[in-house]
Amino acid sequence: MAMNISDREIYEKIDYLKLLSKLYPSISKASTEVINMEAILNLPKGTEHFITDIHGEYEPFVHVLKNGSGTIKRKIDELFEGELMESERRKLATLVYYPEQKLECMEAEYENIEDCYRINMYRLIKLCKYTSSKYTRSKVRNLLPDDFKYIIEELLHEHMNGEHKEKYYRSIIESIIETDRAREFIIAIAELIQKLVVARLHIIGDIFDRGPRPDIIVDRLMNHHCVDIQWGNHDMLWMAAAAGEKTCVANALRISARYANLDVVEDIYGINLLPLATFAIETYRDDPCLEFMPKISDEEVSTTEKSLMAKMHKAISIIQFKLEGEIIKRRPEFEMKHRLLLNMVDYENGTINIKGKTYKMKDMYFPTIDPKNPYELTDAERNVIDRVTASFKRSDKLQRHVEFLFSKGSIFLKVNSNLLIHGCVPLNEDGSFMSMRIKGREYSGKELMIQMEKTAREGYFSKENTEEKQYGLDIMWYMWTGKCSSIFGKDNMTTFERYFIEEKETHTENKNSYYSLREDEDVCKKIFDEFGLDINDSHIINGHVPVKSKSGESPIKANGKILVIDGGFSKAYQSKTGIAGYTLIYNSVTMQLVSHQPFSSMEEAVNDESDILSTTVVVEHKSKRKLVRDTDEGIRMQKEIDDLKLLLRAYQRGIIKQR
Repeated sequence: MAMNISDREIYEKIDYLKLLSKLYPSISKASTEVINMEAILNLPKGTEHFITDIHGEYEPFVHVLKNGSGTIKRKIDELFEGELMESERRKLATLVYYPEQKLECMEAEYENIEDCYRINMYRLIKLCKYTSSKYTRSKVRNLLPDDFKYIIEELLHEHMNGEHKEKYYRSIIESIIETDRAREFIIAIAELIQKLVVARLHIIGDIFDRGPRPDIIVDRLMNHHCVDIQWGNHDMLWMAAAAGEKTCVANALRISARYANLDVVEDIYGINLLPLATFAIETYRDDPCLEFMPKISDEEVSTTEKSLMAKMHKAISIIQFKLEGEIIKRRPEFEMKHRLLLNMVDYENGTINIKGKTYKMKDMYFPTIDPKNPYELTDAERNVIDRVTASFKRSDKLQRHVEFLFSKGSIFLKVNSNLLIHGCVPLNEDGSFMSMRIKGREYSGKELMIQMEKTAREGYFSKENTEEKQYGLDIMWYMWTGKCSSIFGKDNMTTFERYFIEEKETHTENKNSYYSLREDEDVCKKIFDEFGLDINDSHIINGHVPVKSKSGESPIKANGKILVIDGGFSKAYQSKTGIAGYTLIYNSVTMQLVSHQPFSSMEEAVNDESDILSTTVVVEHKSKRKLVRDTDEGIRMQKEIDDLKLLLRAYQRGIIKQR
């Protein structure tokens, strides 16, 4: 290895090198690590998996996570084509996805269950060898399950060359079967394969709201071996609610009531909704609350339950509108005075004036609103929101989930030449970066996003009853609904109008100019430059705005430089998109966009061996395979190698003594 290093270079970093020498106390230790790391740099880049806008739809999410957006099936086809029939390859894939459930089915099919175990163990070991081939032994070792760590490592690196080696290999398999550990072994190696096919998982926002079980999704992510999260506006809503921001508590409850997901709030997160339910029944007893009926069929819940949900929905919505007024008045720099609508209602004539035009209100039953002071909460409303907010803050499970979102999340991420943002980079109509004043200072572009993230973290982690805490909480709400928020990306959130005004012209939420300008090459270049990316070798990967695939809209924008992978994981959007979601796979050679059809159920996937019907489009094909050295991790490793070479020279010259 070249060691053209001067003494001056060593002494400039002498304190750091002395610390490094504690980890590598000899020439032998340091040189071994250099050799190991330089070998790793020449391995193929690991596969990255991108998913966005899951919105609580845990079943299709878990399936896509298990099958690596089709990566596992492709590996099986590559390895076993010509050896196994399609039906056998499909069965093997299902076994990898759902080992426990599929084994139950398979055990009933085989007369001799040991044959079932033996056949599938050999196939799974072969597949595991194939999927682990791009990793070092140490990397694979770190992913091995504790119960079978030694056994799997032996099997993965054992070559059946020669009679004795083959006997050794077979003896391990037979011993596993004889000791009644075959079932556990198959489950362990199937789960290991799931981990090996994807080196890193990127979740580009919106885990929460609409779907039935966001908590299952977060639990899965917390157990994932390598994941990062770019916050969506719905994630920020729940993060702010957990921090105690009352307006976001009201919003989270309103959306949960709208989509009949209050059981997630109450049963899963343990939040006491009795104060809200009691208040809603007493206050809206004689109000049918027709505009607030949950989006759910009559077969799913009783008429009485729907009526209660509607009353709770309306009660918390009115509280939300009042609380929003408090923030808007407190923070004039948010420039949201146009959202103050309660004072624009003519409570005698049942009309409202918006932008100089008068509209008839669909509902005028407002027993808690004082027309002279419409934003003032009644004592009963204040009591409800205070008690429910306290319950949000006391929920151990919600706090664990939100702390995980903060630890693994950010408003944007620049990784391996790609920029990951849930929504957009806020732009003005002329393509310039939209600016906003935060704490008396103007920010725009990348710096605005960084400042919003910093302030949001202060909203969650700062001490109670401080100005820093209050401002952070207000910014978290703004990130949910403000025009300069990259994770919202619209000029308005017309919730009030949708509930109370028939005319759809008032429901319009104009998207940020980013969405109309992103095909402009000059605008794209400006964004890439802002984030320090080379437009020729980089991409922006977004979610947030569903791509209307059935109308011919393409998720590939700006000649492949921008990829919008929200295709409708949420069932609420699938009628618009025509599909059930996009995901993205980025391996060492290609970037592949995968579109998915609706997922039926885990039971059907196991029993019928039916995978999600997916279509793959190659967005980009590299003529030269990307190696670890071409990644961010590779750049970091190269810096470590350079430091270790400095340490080696310091040892060789006696500047630092070996231990």
